Amino acid sequence: MIVLYALSILLANITLNKFIQLPVFGLLSVGTIFFAAVFTLRDRIHRAGGVPAVLIAIALALAVNTVAALLLGTPLRFVGASFLAILVGELADTGVYQRLIHRSWWTRVLASNAVSVPLDSVLFTLLAFYGDMSSREISEIIFADILAKYAIAALFAFRVRRSHLQAA
Repeated sequence: MIVLYALSILLANITLNKFIQLPVFGLLSVGTIFFAAVFTLRDRIHRAGGVPAVLIAIALALAVNTVAALLLGTPLRFVGASFLAILVGELADTGVYQRLIHRSWWTRVLASNAVSVPLDSVLFTLLAFYGDMSSREISEIIFADILAKYAIAALFAFRVRRSHLQAA
């Protein structure tokens, strides 16, 4: 799961500046499609190995993605934005998840994602694109990213929950 976590972030970072225009309002970064899996993977890593496993996963993902970005010639602005957004968002998510450890897995996932998804989306988008894109485009990116991350993370979480219920 840790390797899938790091690879999901890597794919998200490679495609972070490719966008899909949504029909009414929103610019969806292709990277968001890959990054949405990160939230559920991290929660599963937390469930399986606790905080130490999550911290290892975050550290590995940050290292792999920073090295890959530098090797691929990714602009330093994107490298820094990604690094900081991952670090802040993932640690915030882990903190919320850990505080709710006595609650159901579903509650922990929904509550931690409610904090980390907007935090990650706003922080990354502002750091990566402010000054290069209009305020409207930035708003569209943040809106589409949050919407897509919630939808995809909810589908992953629902699938995981469903498979656990079927196994019981």
